[in-house]
Amino acid sequence: MASGSVRSVRAMFELTDRKYIVTGGGQGIGYAVVHAICEMGGDVAVLDIVDKPLEDLDAVAKKFNRKVTYHQADVSIEESLRSAFAAGLKALGGLDGVFTSAGIAIDKPFTEQSWAEVEKIQKVNVLGTFFTAQMAADEFKKQNKPGSIVTVSSITAHCVLPGYRMTGYNASKGGVKMLTSALAVELGPKNIRVNAIAPAFTDTAQTKAARDVAHPEAVHHMYNAAPLKRIGTVNDIVGAAIYLLSDASAYTTGCELTVTGGIHLGRSTDHAMYE
Repeated sequence: MASGSVRSVRAMFELTDRKYIVTGGGQGIGYAVVHAICEMGGDVAVLDIVDKPLEDLDAVAKKFNRKVTYHQADVSIEESLRSAFAAGLKALGGLDGVFTSAGIAIDKPFTEQSWAEVEKIQKVNVLGTFFTAQMAADEFKKQNKPGSIVTVSSITAHCVLPGYRMTGYNASKGGVKMLTSALAVELGPKNIRVNAIAPAFTDTAQTKAARDVAHPEAVHHMYNAAPLKRIGTVNDIVGAAIYLLSDASAYTTGCELTVTGGIHLGRSTDHAMYE
């Protein structure tokens, strides 16, 4: 069987003149993905809850000579999300993909998590992802073009992290994981790909806040539990994001890339007896 022509791998990862919306893009993993998209030649509309982004998006735009706009949005409120998404689309003039990194978490015993706290987590993490993906799919259909939706699930959709009590968050990320699979099947015939990235502990301002209040043993696990024996960084995430947003993953949908240092397979201490 003929293998067909072989494309340039480098070219398949390029995002030249493509247009993306990133929720939660003003900080943390989302910001790193914005930076990576611009580096690969794309333009970005950033949606985040703060009035002004915590990172210097203008500097990113200038560095790579790309367009980056910022739109304040609370993804847990329909009107706010729809308004910001529409503004982002208008600024971009089209859409090739979305990356949904807006998310919140709490670390509390299960019996102490309040209705309001858990409801907010579900609204931000699940409904925010659901309706961002819905609006993106509607836009791809209007444009009659392929598109890529990349969600952010979590290692907590697979296993309970040692030392952390995050049941409300775990439930929400399990929802994102299953949502990704369902959308991949439903939207695939329209050539809309839907994939997820599942990070484990990643060194961001959000996890720093968790480390500051966590039990010392839990902090130790954050740095040492993964078989690779370190905490993840945003630089570990961006390669997976660019792969899933680009033509390099043109035949990939319904995939969840676990960027975890191997912790989803077991803690490093579980195999200490073999060392």
